[in-house]
Amino acid sequence: IFPSPWATWSALIEMWQNGTLSKDFRVSMGRAVVGFSVGAFLGVAIGLMTGRVAVVRTLLNPFLNLLRPIPAIALVPVAIVWFGIGEGSKYFVISYTVFLTVWFNTHHGMQYVPDTYLRASRSLGASKTREFLTVVIPAAAPHIFAGIRLGVALAFLSLIAAELSGASSGLGFRLQEARQYIRTDRMFALLIILGALGATIDYV
Repeated sequence: IFPSPWATWSALIEMWQNGTLSKDFRVSMGRAVVGFSVGAFLGVAIGLMTGRVAVVRTLLNPFLNLLRPIPAIALVPVAIVWFGIGEGSKYFVISYTVFLTVWFNTHHGMQYVPDTYLRASRSLGASKTREFLTVVIPAAAPHIFAGIRLGVALAFLSLIAAELSGASSGLGFRLQEARQYIRTDRMFALLIILGALGATIDYV
């Protein structure tokens, strides 16, 4: 039930030598990168708009705030119905999770730009466009990057949720397979890989 370090290491070497680990790693990384890129791009773009454009904020904020409490794993069955068991459902679940986190942080940062910055830029004759690009966005940048950093972690969290059902490859699928065969040594090896991978990307 609780494998020894040596058994875990042996399982890691075994998966590496038979090629399953490298294949699953590439597949999972591809899904995470695509889902994160789409979710982060949409999150920043829409967050910039909801943070500064009143009409967009009024229309979208209630809907987005309703979506935020819904966990990614609850959307896996819906994603499979909508997109099938192919890559589309995985991309959707990951993008959804990353989008809401990045959007919320971007929106929050845009709304709380200090008024002194805005008054100073206007008193110096800055146009609305220049104020937005050179004052508002830089002031909100710490919140935006905090959201992106959280989005990276959530991309892997939702990736595993998406791969635990309706997948035939990937680190999450391999975890599920190891559970079915009660290979706790493989399960712990995969968990260590996921932890190391997430920590490395977060550090970068």
